[in-house]
Amino acid sequence: MNKVIGLTGGIASGKSTVVDFLRSQGYLIIDADQVVRELQAPGGLLYQAIMQEFGGTYFDEKGLLNRRKLGDLVFSNDEARAKLAHLQNHIIRQEIYDRRKALLSKDKSGKALFMDIPLLIEQGYDGFDEIWLVAVPEEVQIERIMTRDKMTEAEAKARIRAQMPLSEKKKYATRIIDSSGKISETNEKIRELLKTIEIEKRN
Repeated sequence: MNKVIGLTGGIASGKSTVVDFLRSQGYLIIDADQVVRELQAPGGLLYQAIMQEFGGTYFDEKGLLNRRKLGDLVFSNDEARAKLAHLQNHIIRQEIYDRRKALLSKDKSGKALFMDIPLLIEQGYDGFDEIWLVAVPEEVQIERIMTRDKMTEAEAKARIRAQMPLSEKKKYATRIIDSSGKISETNEKIRELLKTIEIEKRN
């Protein structure tokens, strides 16, 4: 039977690096961000809901959602962030669980299924055998955001403050992956965790 593992983290915590490695090892992944992008594409359920709630100003001349512009709004406006979260929650949750059910019914490998959900804890997702948290010190998050997204330190801190602190998320985690080092070091930590769950499964 497949173990279902919830994978989460914070902005610039290195979760994408962890997901890339898990994929390279042949593990099944449900990527909530990818699900959201599909639902936000023209004609998708979220596309229609966001257009109706926030208006055309958050879409470009080609009719595509301007994720950066919408992100700037929700990270600076608590009311808008709550409104978007409420709007998206049911649609995304239903789609993610539907995909989990479909994958588990088809897969016969017995390997763990990872559900990569940034707001796993905040939105109260459940149904996991374990929760893995990718975490780094806040100063590493700030540096990564500034470099990756070409933001000021104040903008980076605003992004972090808009999320549940990683220190708080640690209380909910079964296992914690510190990805503040080199990618090769993070990959080795994941390799060890994968060996651990395989041993536990056999026992």
